[in-house]
Amino acid sequence: MLDLNLLQKYDSNGMYKVYDIWPQIARQQYETNVDFIDFGGISHIVFAGMGGSGAIGDIFSAILSKTDIHVDIVKGYLLPKTVNSKSLVIVTSISGNTEESLTVLREAIKIKAKVIAFSDDGKMQKICEENRLEYKRIPMIHSPRASFPTFLFSMLRVLESFLPIDKKEIIDSLDELEKQKERISSINLSKGNPAINLATSISGIPLIYYPWGLQSAAIRFKNSLQENSKMHVITEDIIEACHNGIVSWDKPSIVKPILIQGTDDYIKTKERWKILKEFFNEKNIEFDEVVSVNGNILSKLINLIYLFDYSSIYRAVLSEINPTPVSPIDYVKRKLH
Repeated sequence: MLDLNLLQKYDSNGMYKVYDIWPQIARQQYETNVDFIDFGGISHIVFAGMGGSGAIGDIFSAILSKTDIHVDIVKGYLLPKTVNSKSLVIVTSISGNTEESLTVLREAIKIKAKVIAFSDDGKMQKICEENRLEYKRIPMIHSPRASFPTFLFSMLRVLESFLPIDKKEIIDSLDELEKQKERISSINLSKGNPAINLATSISGIPLIYYPWGLQSAAIRFKNSLQENSKMHVITEDIIEACHNGIVSWDKPSIVKPILIQGTDDYIKTKERWKILKEFFNEKNIEFDEVVSVNGNILSKLINLIYLFDYSSIYRAVLSEINPTPVSPIDYVKRKLH
């Protein structure tokens, strides 16, 4: 069983200590006295960012999915051809030096799109200052992926003028985050900790099934298991998988399913979950289930991400791995010109 000595031994960079205070960080950043920005009449928004920064864009895309605003997510070098002077390009690079995000930022400037950027210093801040662009500096804590709530809740405050989510819903999500901490953080290293239970159950190659509305949580889970636990991971949309991916289960595999379900999934999605679980039981295929909290989309996503991130840290420690180093990423960055 995982205990504090084991956690401190393998998570020697103290990533878990940052996760223990995620709710506190999130609330502090949301309550920071910053001016929100009203760009007015926005009908097209692009969120650009990689890794942890890209996951933030995924969250905003989910929040904005119930509006008439067209949203694009860019995780790469190029903006969509539909971007013009009336588009808002939101670029996030927690380090401020992400090559892809800086390329997108420069392209947005050439197009004369409306731009706002978020980072902790770096080249991004310099470019924004030179071009007199809207820019917000947000502190990085420990690492880009651990800084997720710092950036997310700061950006929620700054961008609130066009978000279809009110202050009460954001406060509710923070309250749920506090409750989640009591269940999953290092203050509860017991058999009742759902993040430890999930981490203990993860084996082979995890295949994460998700409904469309929870895609951002599934992608973040994949990324966290890859970076923290150093594992290969697959994600599939539950509806699409029923038209192709499910056939792979006709033969034995080291892949293990994890089913991410929303408390209020669409009725036909719930039907698919029921059928898929029956299919796995008939095939004697072990699977894990995770169900979101009740509440608004932000509450669902941020609490799932908190659970999944923490389980990836626990999985690393149980595998006697330090979750912090990402040597292959550093290798690629060194080779880039």
